[in-house]
Parts: sequence; C-alpha cells; structure tokens
Amino acid sequence: MISFKHPNLFRPNSRPTSPNSSSRPEPAMILERTSRPLTKLSFSGFKRSSSSTSISSPPPTLLVQDGSYLQALSLKFSEAVSKAMMQPTGPVVVGELVGGRRPIPAGRGRALGLLIASELKACQNNPHLHKAILRSLHRPLSVLLSNLSALLLPLLSSPAFLSTLAPTVQAPNPNATQLHALAAASFAGELLESFDEMSLGFENDARGDGLKAIREGLGSLIGRVVNPLITGIQSELIPLLESLENPVAVSVPKTGTKALHPSIVLLQALMPVYARALTQYTTTLPSQTTLATFLISMIWRALVAFASRPRVKPSPPTSPLSSPQLIPLTKRQRATSGNTPATPPPTRFALKLPSRPSSPPDISVTPSAATDARALYELMVLLPRPSAECDATRVAREAVDEALSGLMALATLLENIGNPLFEVGKSHEAILEEIERITADLPTLIALPVLLRSYSRVTIESPSIPSISSIINVSEDEYRKSCLSGFGRAEQCSNIIGHSVLDFLRDQGGLQSLVEQWLANRVDVVDH
Repeated sequence: MISFKHPNLFRPNSRPTSPNSSSRPEPAMILERTSRPLTKLSFSGFKRSSSSTSISSPPPTLLVQDGSYLQALSLKFSEAVSKAMMQPTGPVVVGELVGGRRPIPAGRGRALGLLIASELKACQNNPHLHKAILRSLHRPLSVLLSNLSALLLPLLSSPAFLSTLAPTVQAPNPNATQLHALAAASFAGELLESFDEMSLGFENDARGDGLKAIREGLGSLIGRVVNPLITGIQSELIPLLESLENPVAVSVPKTGTKALHPSIVLLQALMPVYARALTQYTTTLPSQTTLATFLISMIWRALVAFASRPRVKPSPPTSPLSSPQLIPLTKRQRATSGNTPATPPPTRFALKLPSRPSSPPDISVTPSAATDARALYELMVLLPRPSAECDATRVAREAVDEALSGLMALATLLENIGNPLFEVGKSHEAILEEIERITADLPTLIALPVLLRSYSRVTIESPSIPSISSIINVSEDEYRKSCLSGFGRAEQCSNIIGHSVLDFLRDQGGLQSLVEQWLANRVDVVDH
C-alpha cells in the first residue's frame, strides 16, 4: 500500500516537540529575515533623487495620449448639462407649474458657461488639448440643444402661449406657459453670452471649434420665444400709431387740461405695461437686436403718421355757457323794445346769479400734431433700449437713439411751424437757417410734407400744393410701400423724389421760395 512518508503534512504549523536542526532550516531563515532593518520595507526606498518634479506636475500630453482626462471631462460636461435641465428644489410658487414641471431657474446657463470657460482657460497654453476639449463639447451641447427644443415644442404650440401674446392693463404679467418658454430662452441667452466672451461659434471653417451650429440653434430658440411676444405688442401698437394721422376733436374740461389724441390717451395707460413686458422679454443680448428693430419700426410709423397729418387751423373753443357776446343782437333789441314803464319793477334791479354747475363744462378741442408728437416721445422713452455699454449692442442703441432724435425733431418742427411768433422779427435767411437746424435729424421725406403744408399760403379746403404721391404720379399706398417703408428706404428715395418736387415747385412761379431753397440745399447735399 501507498503510505505517506511524512504523516504530519496536513497538521497545522506548530513548533515540533523535539528540535531537529538538520531536517528543518526554516528557523534560521526566519531569524535571517527579522535581522533585516525595517527601513528596507518602507516606500522611501523606492524614491528617486529627482522624483519631486516628475510626480507633482505630470505632462498634459500623457493625459491626452491615454484619453482618461478627456473621458472624465466629457462626463463632467454631460453631468453639468443634466444638472442644468434638472427640476429646481424648494417651495413651488403658485401658478408656475405646467405639466407638473417648474421653469428653469435663472443663472443656470451662466453657470454652465463658466464651467466651460474655466476648463478652456486651464489649457490655453496647450493648443492640442484646447482643441480636444472643444471637440468634447459637441456631444453634450447637442444633447442640451435637443432637450431645449423638446421642452419648447409643446409650449410654443400651446393655446395658452398664443392666446394672449400682448399684455394688457388687466393682465400685465405673462402666464405660466409663457414664463416657462421665457425661462428656456433666458437659459439659452445666458449660454450664448458665455460663447461671446469666449469667442466660440463664429468660425465657418470646419477646422475651427465646430460650435457654430450650436450657436445658431440657441439663437433660433430665443427667436422662437421672443419674436411672437414682441410681435403681439407690435400688432397692438400699429393701429394706435396709424390713427394719429387723422385729427380728432375731443372734449376736455374748461380748466386748462391739455387736449390729446384718443390714441395718445390710450397709450399713456399701455406704455408702462409694455415697458415692463419688453424688459422681461429681452433680458439676453441676442434679443437686443429684435428690440431695436421693434423700436425703430414703431418710431418710423409715428413719424409717417405725424408727417401726413393734415394741418388744422386752431379755432376758438365753443362753450355751452351763454355770454353777452354769444347772444344775438335781435334778442337784445327785442328785450329793450316796447314802451319803458315809468317805474321799473323791483325785480328789474335784482341781481341774477347764474347757477354754478357741479363740474366745469367740457369744450370741444382738436389736439395739435405738435402736442401729440411731444406726448408720444415722452411715452417712447419709457420703453427699454439696447445697452450702450456693451460692444455687441452699441450700434443698435445708436440706431434707436437716432430714431428718437428724429421724433423729437419732428415735434419741435411742428411746434415752431404752428407758432405765429416763429417768423416775427426774422429775415428770410434766418428762418431758413432755423428750419435747417431743426430738420437736421429728420429724413427729407418726413420734413418735406410738413413744410409744404405750412408754407402753401392757401386754405386747407383748396390746397394748391398736391401731395407728394400726386407730384410723382403714383398712388398714396404705392408711395408709402415703396418709399416710406423705413428709414433706409426713405433715405434712398429722397434724392429722386426731392428733384421731382423741386422741379414742381420751380414751375409754381416762386411762391414756395422758402421750401424750394430748403429742398434745394437738401438735394445738393445728397448729390455731393
């Protein structure tokens, strides 16, 4: 049989009962190990003399080669995008829930932009790593753009968003659906502002950062939200501004109250509401261009309306109170006719006191175009304007300020033209110089009809000077659509129309010498 030569093989290791130095040399080995210094097993023995610099600052190229740093950074960006779209915590405000969701809080887009900027700034000295980080941004930002589009799609198509696009005095604030859409647009705008600071998404070259599609997508999202809301306000303002072309008689108290056009009175109640709404709609820089376009369009329509408004001669207001000047002469003669009694009755000497009305009576007055233009200017300056401190919106601010200067100049021109003392004590050259100074900021096609009506020297019922559209042989609608569609188009057409009107005035025999000389100076400036 097979038997084990060492039967104690499976026994636990224990000290043998009798020492046998020849058969077990292990104790000698143990003694030899324990006699080794403990410092031999410490990690200090593996250190090199120049290891302080190599371990503390590893070269970035090793991180790029193995890809671990870029993978971790890509995960970091994806996590930041997910947190940006996450529902906020805290108490729920009444009326802000739509489909069980709350709007995106303000500042999350800016926080995401700061994260991207910090990572790009850390590798600004390594161009290869910088480009690799830009490539790692494509996927997270594309997912973010898709999530924002999916969030806005049901909001923008909802009847709640489209039902009340323009705020009213009764409902000045946006509804919950509009608040959610505005929150998403603000998020996209904040991220785009970070793109502007880092100069991302401007290159069309595929070898650039490749973020131009992301930039255009975020800008499109902002336009889909802001443009319908601003268009809603514009659709409410256009009929009111166009109605300023027609003078309307209004009833005002006889206590010195300034008479205003009914549209101006309505705008005085609506403009503060529209100002707050536009400020909320255009919080981001990309929406400032839309705001500037809206303001310039509204100011231009007001200029066209006031320039086309017929001149009404001021008539003394009629008062319902009877006065001796209003009593017919026949009635006074009838009261004094007949035989006068020798002794007049006692009532003849009684003092008749008229009954005082409870409130001052109203009088009918037609507001002047100058008063309405001045009042509209004071309302227009209440609306927000693009920022003048930012380089991206400085040009838009200058364009809006120039349009407002034109409205102020037109109000000043109407005030001076309607003032009978404007020409008193002034020579022909002084009056012309004053008119040229006032109309320096006005387009030629806006100031021309005002001057033609003011210096035609005929009554309004039978004017000798036809309209400008009649002079150039086109209909009024076609003239306005072709030549008065905006500031730029009016400037382009001013030279051709100015020459046509100037030829017409010269054929009139010099009756319009002041307007003729003013227009000749304008046309000569354009020609040269």
